[in-house]
Amino acid sequence: MIERLLPYLLVGTGSFVGGNARFILARWVGGMIDARFPLGTFLINVGGSFLLGLLGGLLADRALPHADHVRLALGVGFCGGFTTFSTFEFETHALFEDGVWLPAVTNMFLSLFAGLLAVRFGIISARTLF
Repeated sequence: MIERLLPYLLVGTGSFVGGNARFILARWVGGMIDARFPLGTFLINVGGSFLLGLLGGLLADRALPHADHVRLALGVGFCGGFTTFSTFEFETHALFEDGVWLPAVTNMFLSLFAGLLAVRFGIISARTLF
């Protein structure tokens, strides 16, 4: 039974740690630098992208033991909790590496604009409902 639950425990634990790391780092950077630019989020997204790329590279080269467990705990869990931007960057990079430029560029622009529209729609919905 533990074998069936293990993937969920790995992802859940990684997400818990990643989400808290994001919260702590964003507050720390925000407390140090009073700027309009979201430097904490920027650093988290770039750092998460680097971490997921590094992890993906290590897993692709089979340089880590228990690769599936590491992928679930760190790639899906931690990076997913820390930032979803890293996954977006990693997948877009993979499209470029595969030579499919149109889907890669489409992914970039649609993610940006759909995300902005979703944020705006969420804000409007919250203001309307509450």
